Formats: sequence, structure tokens, C-alpha cells
Amino acid sequence: MAEIPRKKSPRAPSISLDEAFARVEKVYDCERLHPTPIEVVAQDLGYKSANNGAALGTLASLRYFGLLERPKEGMLAVTKDVESYKFAPDEKLRRSLLLSFLGRPTLYSELLEKYESGLPSDANLKFELIQRGFAPQVAESALVVFKRSVNFADYYGGESRDECEEDACNNAQSEFLVANNLQPAVVDKVDLTVSSPAVINQVEADDSELDRIPVRLSGGRRAWLFIPTPFYDADKARLKAQIDLLLTFEEES
Repeated sequence: MAEIPRKKSPRAPSISLDEAFARVEKVYDCERLHPTPIEVVAQDLGYKSANNGAALGTLASLRYFGLLERPKEGMLAVTKDVESYKFAPDEKLRRSLLLSFLGRPTLYSELLEKYESGLPSDANLKFELIQRGFAPQVAESALVVFKRSVNFADYYGGESRDECEEDACNNAQSEFLVANNLQPAVVDKVDLTVSSPAVINQVEADDSELDRIPVRLSGGRRAWLFIPTPFYDADKARLKAQIDLLLTFEEES
């Protein structure tokens, strides 16, 4: 029986604009505006390799926001606008650049144009995303990331700072299968390519409420899932949505 192709969701950032800025600053500190091999950029971000879902999702998000550009095949560079924002002499210029970054993803520019006076309810926005081709659970994650980005840019002058609670935002932005407020640099060390018990033990040393679940991969490799206790049905749905989104980025690359 032929396998049914998995439907890909439309392109959208998997991390919010504030998180994207925090990430691209790491690259800028290492490389300034110089063209850099993709593999090196991934390492600047704390990943072991560019060839995994978490790295691909982050790199794609930085490009969607216009924070990274591809000057030539196999190379990435921090855009000049990032440097302009970082050293802007006044808030007016910084805000102008910030709003420009927010509107770079096609999905975001279309939503902001449609809802120019303010965002509707979450239920309405989620329905909009599903109509645009997002799977329901992926739409939930994309919605949270979008609203957090809008709030960070203060697009509506503070009027949209409402239902986006911090824990929901953090869950939607988890790089991969790791919860309970682990820092991004730690998450990167336990992505799908990790097999070192020393690294795993380092992560778990101070966290007794995470269940460690090994997953066997090809070539004798192992991945590790770190699951918090309790782990609810809603958590499972969000986790699956995040995996689907990362697979979309991986297929695009």
C-alpha cells in the first residue's frame, strides 16, 4: 500500500521575532556581515550541525524575517539591516526597522494587512491559518509565534498584549522535544543526533522531573526525548505540531 504524502504547512517562522534577534546576534558577534558557510553559521548558533530539524528551522526563520541572507550557494550572511537596527541612533529608526522585519514573512505581511486595525480572537486567527493550509496543531504553534512577534514589535501600540501567556509562547518555541525551561544552548546538545551519555547526564543533573526516553536511529545512533511530568494530551499535540513544522523546514532545504 502506497504511503500517503504528508501535507506540508505553508512557510512561517518557528521562532518569534524577539528570539530570532537573540539568535542572529550570536552570528553577528562571530561573523559580522561576512558571508559564512551554512555549517559554520549553525555552529555559531550552538548547533553541532546544520543538518537537523532544529537547526534548519532556526536558519529558515532567520531568513524569513530578513535577518540572514544567502549571498551565494552554501553561504549565509547577517543582513546590513540587522547592524543598522543594532546601532540605530534613535528609537524612531529602530522601530521602523523592527516593523520591517516583522513584515518580511509573507504570511505575516498578509495577516497584518488584513487585520490593520487589530488582531481578532485566537479562534478566528487559527481558523484563518487552517484555511491557508496549516494543519490544526501546526496552526496553533504558528499562531502563538505570530502573536508574540507582533507584541514584541508593538505593532498595534500595545493594544494586542493579551492572551499570549509566557509559558504558551515558550512551549511553541521549543527547539525540539525538550521542556521545562532548558536554555537553547542546552537543547541544541540533545537534538536528534545526540548519543553521548555524558551530555545526557549533564542535562539531567539538576532536573529530576524529566523522563529520558531513548529512540534508536539508523547507523547505530540514538535520539533522546526529555518529557516533563506530568505530560498532558495538549502537550503531546503541541509536540507533534512542532515536529511537523521542523519536518517542513527540512524538506524545504
